[in-house]
Amino acid sequence: MRKQKQRIVLEQLLVEDYAAEGKSLARVDGKVIFIEGAVPGDIVDVQLGKSKKDWAEGHVVKIHSYSEKRVVPFCSHFGVCGGCQWQMLPYEQQLFYKQKQVVDNLTRIAKVALPPIQPIIGAGKTEYYRNKIEYTFGSKTYIPSNMFRKMKEEGVSIDDLPGGAGFHVRGFFDKVVEIDTCYLQEEPTNQIRKMVAGWALERKLPFYDTRKHQGWLRNMFVRNTTTGELMINIVFGYEDENNRKALLDLVLKQFPQISTLLYTINTKHNDSLYDLSPQVYSGNGYIIERLEDFEFKISPKSFFQTNTRQAERLYQITRDFAELNGEQVVYDLYCGTGSIGIFVSKLAKKLIGVEVVADAIEDAKENAALNKLQHSSFFAGDVIDICNDAFFEEHGKPDVIITDPPRAGMHEKLVKKLLEIAATTIVYVSCNPATQARDLALLDEKYKVDKIQPVDMFPHTLHIENVVQLKLRND
Repeated sequence: MRKQKQRIVLEQLLVEDYAAEGKSLARVDGKVIFIEGAVPGDIVDVQLGKSKKDWAEGHVVKIHSYSEKRVVPFCSHFGVCGGCQWQMLPYEQQLFYKQKQVVDNLTRIAKVALPPIQPIIGAGKTEYYRNKIEYTFGSKTYIPSNMFRKMKEEGVSIDDLPGGAGFHVRGFFDKVVEIDTCYLQEEPTNQIRKMVAGWALERKLPFYDTRKHQGWLRNMFVRNTTTGELMINIVFGYEDENNRKALLDLVLKQFPQISTLLYTINTKHNDSLYDLSPQVYSGNGYIIERLEDFEFKISPKSFFQTNTRQAERLYQITRDFAELNGEQVVYDLYCGTGSIGIFVSKLAKKLIGVEVVADAIEDAKENAALNKLQHSSFFAGDVIDICNDAFFEEHGKPDVIITDPPRAGMHEKLVKKLLEIAATTIVYVSCNPATQARDLALLDEKYKVDKIQPVDMFPHTLHIENVVQLKLRND
């Protein structure tokens, strides 16, 4: 038999600060302890998971006294759902620690000369700010330990529960938190979820079982816009035409504000829509969002920033940092559906967008046509392969490069390519200041950092966006 490891619990730790990825930290005899679920100022007992020579990580098992910085979370699901990790902090404190995260990453990892970092731009709305929500209908509902004990005392089995409609529990791929009210997206998002779940349960139509890969009702995507349009995409584990039509007709009847209703049959083991074809049941199959004077077509598989109003602010900063006057050729790398490039296009001589995902490039071309852009071109493929001498001769070398990579940052080969291209200005938009800092260290060979502006796109979460302007060195 495998010998069980002894569980180590450190008692009465004073939580001193926040570290990366939303974890807080304490110190014991010079050893740093990274902690899940605590706030600086808390005094806690921590059960360790990993423990190395200089550091360890663990989670809170008991709070002896609460920090003065804490507030009461407004959501009853806080601490279970995992979607809003920082609701126990006042928003001003959230912004303080996000600003600190940017400063720490850029100074400790990049280790390059930096200008003063501008104060973070907070969100105007800290609730109901998301334009996209994905709900899961799961056969297994997550039960917190206190409720589980009560159920056991009352003789209720977990197997007797019908399933849950809500979000995946952090750390449990097969369990769903039954949500009453989510405060991230405006109504009728909760009303639609409850109606769909209730209708299926009344008819004993099974929710999806992730382990067994069986069940009918699987996911639902709700997307809304500031222009008042609403898109619903309900995902089924298999086709059941009679029940599917009955449900979709009822959804349309009860929620006439829906602009377009789609359904998707997903028989795969994963939830990704990337290789699936959502079917239009009602409406155009897309919705239109507006940023300033620009319109963007959002299809069920399109990527679009999930906080529309903060996206507008983020793009305004990007445009300011690009310092365009109508004479520059702008390259938008990792352009996705073209939103940043199109947003800055009025001040560019020419716009070139490059993106690996071919479907996103098709969306970008449609968005460019929607906005009547005559001086833009979009290309599917890897920047390293596309941006060669022949391409530059045909389309022009970039004066300004805008790059907005995923959380992993830019590939080292792309950084080398940017150094080779040597555009006058690079505007680096990042959703991960740590990988951004790593890339800035590599770009330091030819570029200096001139401006830095953090932006909070996701209140009550640990995520942070940061925009950096780099200028080609003259020396």
